[in-house]
Amino acid sequence: MKEATGELNATVIVVIIVAMLVAFFYFTIWPSLRNNMNENISCSKAICEPGEPGATSVSCVVYDDDGVTPLDRITCPNKG
Repeated sequence: MKEATGELNATVIVVIIVAMLVAFFYFTIWPSLRNNMNENISCSKAICEPGEPGATSVSCVVYDDDGVTPLDRITCPNKG
């Protein structure tokens, strides 16, 4: 019976550690990943003005699905 209790305690500890790791990922790492993905998607859909040589960022406009109505003005990395 003592061996079964020991294994149960080990299982509970492992489950708690896994739950803590999942919570850490979900509340700490995932928001920054999600924001980065959303910025990349917005920049890939945006129409950017030509940037100055050597500039690290450019001003871009995100349009609605119809391609006519501007939704937002954002700053994207200069890709050259």
